[in-house]
Amino acid sequence: MSPEGTALRSPVDDSPASAGSARSVAAGLFRACRPRQWLKNALVFAAPAAAGVLTTGAGMRGSLVAFAAFCLTASGTYLFNDSADVEADRRHPRKRSRPIASGVVSVRLARLVGAVLIAAGLLTGWAGGWRLAAVVAAYIALTSSYTFWLKRQPVVDLVAVAGCHVIRAYAGAVAVAVPVTSWFLVVISLGSLLLVAGKREAELRAQGGNGTRATLVTYTVAYLGHVRVMASGAMIVTYCLWALQEHEGLARAPYAVSIVPFVLVVLRHALLVDRGVGEEPEELALRDRPLQVFIGLLLLSLAVGVYLT
Repeated sequence: MSPEGTALRSPVDDSPASAGSARSVAAGLFRACRPRQWLKNALVFAAPAAAGVLTTGAGMRGSLVAFAAFCLTASGTYLFNDSADVEADRRHPRKRSRPIASGVVSVRLARLVGAVLIAAGLLTGWAGGWRLAAVVAAYIALTSSYTFWLKRQPVVDLVAVAGCHVIRAYAGAVAVAVPVTSWFLVVISLGSLLLVAGKREAELRAQGGNGTRATLVTYTVAYLGHVRVMASGAMIVTYCLWALQEHEGLARAPYAVSIVPFVLVVLRHALLVDRGVGEEPEELALRDRPLQVFIGLLLLSLAVGVYLT
């Protein structure tokens, strides 16, 4: 075979490979943005829905702006977090297949795209008003602190991750300018702590105490179970007090009924965590049919209370 023939075929042979590589990197970047975890950002709809303004044009627009801002920002922070954890993730039986840990996406590219997404999230938040932008900035500050420091501090890491969920819920209220009650904040805070403790417990069960997350060597299954029991008990009591004491007349009935599916959601989550499948809470909401039914009944009863009484 002549050198000329090789030279003539090189551009043709290399182009498909380059195109395939570009597609794999693009697909890897999309996976690294964790689109399934955008489900967490649905918390921005909680306060507008509870205030009865989600069905209005302004309420829906404000909520969607907040949702978009947090999807962009969260994906950017995930890229930075995975870049910081790349070596640890490569030793993890499941996380080593993540795009950055597996080498599909380079650390440099991940950080560049992460910075762009965070900037886009801030600008989107600014489109919803400076107050929403300030809440998005607070989320960025907390997640950055978690990525580079707080994740290695036992107990504090639980509160930090739970705080990210609380910020999302608060952002929804800011986006549509509705007041946030203490009942709302307490239930959201305790629920967030419950999910985070369940996630850590499932990780600990799966990895047998030898996982790559720094704080797992400090925690025990018994301790995390205690945190879950404390958070779930306090949350149920708070929710019951809100449902029974803060409403009168006919409006009380649907809120009182909502207690039943609310408790069922908590109990189902506890069962799943004990089975060792609570490592990815968003996956539970997408795959577990009984949990979906209980959540649907809860949302239905609350919708009746908010919009039809």
